[in-house]
Amino acid sequence: MVKPAEHTDRSGPLISFKYLAISISLSIVSMAIVIYLTYTPDTIHYLAPKRLPGIFIAIGVMFLKVWFFSAKIRILADKTIGWMASIRITLTWDFASAVTPSTIGGAPVATFAMIREGIPLGKSSAIILYSVMLDQFWYAMAVPILLITGIFLPVLPEEIGLVGNATMFLIYTGLLLYGGVLAYGLLVNPGAMKKIIKWVFRLPILRKWYDKVSVEADNLENYSLELRKKPMSFVLKAFIFSTLSWLCRVALPVIVVLSLLPAQEILLILRSLAMNLAFLIIPTPGGSGGVEGLFAIFLGPLIDRTAFIGLAVFVWRVITYYFSIGIGIIAMMWYVNYSAAEKLEEINEEKEEPELSGKE
Repeated sequence: MVKPAEHTDRSGPLISFKYLAISISLSIVSMAIVIYLTYTPDTIHYLAPKRLPGIFIAIGVMFLKVWFFSAKIRILADKTIGWMASIRITLTWDFASAVTPSTIGGAPVATFAMIREGIPLGKSSAIILYSVMLDQFWYAMAVPILLITGIFLPVLPEEIGLVGNATMFLIYTGLLLYGGVLAYGLLVNPGAMKKIIKWVFRLPILRKWYDKVSVEADNLENYSLELRKKPMSFVLKAFIFSTLSWLCRVALPVIVVLSLLPAQEILLILRSLAMNLAFLIIPTPGGSGGVEGLFAIFLGPLIDRTAFIGLAVFVWRVITYYFSIGIGIIAMMWYVNYSAAEKLEEINEEKEEPELSGKE
């Protein structure tokens, strides 16, 4: 077991059980509403047994998504951690993202997980920022695809109306701008990012953390400079794994729908891509209460049998959301148990020291 390089000072639980309860409750309620509005008696009889194995394919793609993301983290960490450590970090990050508001995200918990795996705080912060930047590169590819195909195909459903179209346009614009700023700060001028971070933590409400953050901002700049010296193959590998992870995310709703009945495959893929971008602005923990509705709005019109919409939402959320919570708790418990064992070891060492001094 790798001994961590340093620890984080926390003044509260890593995961709020309040957010966990809210997230699960919103998910259950929203799924129940969708199922209620689309329910039709004897729906089960219309299922085609030959299509149902597709659900197992969806489960396999879910595991692939985790593996691709883990590979990205391991590359960004310069392979200083093993595969199991990378997978634990990924599962913990997914779990935290599933039960925290999108404005908070799973990054703080992912940072804690990386530190527990022996990655210094400054480097773990840089890895997370670099990982986010690679996601932004993926968005920069996805947005033009959606805009161009939207000229020829109804990528955005009519049901979202003018407000929905305007919102999606703002999402596209925001993602591209944010990606540009992040890329500039990490790849072109990390010193500017360090100055911004230090300026923010000079504010009265954050000043008590300034000294600690200042040190980590220096570490962040140093690691960013290290990343800039990496060969193009390093960036390319990380970007490929990041893209593959996102493709799995986009493919999951498509596979679930096609596991139940035939549909327009190309339009399903494009709408799933647009829907996943729309998920980014939902403020509820894990997007619960919103993502289920967006699934019904974006993909529902492509499902011939209305009764299958609720079933598709249910299967998709079980595979993506409840899977992340269940297996993520196991990953979190590893870190909790590790922390408890470490504290017991420190207590035993403190007890042994007086005994040794007494003998002397």
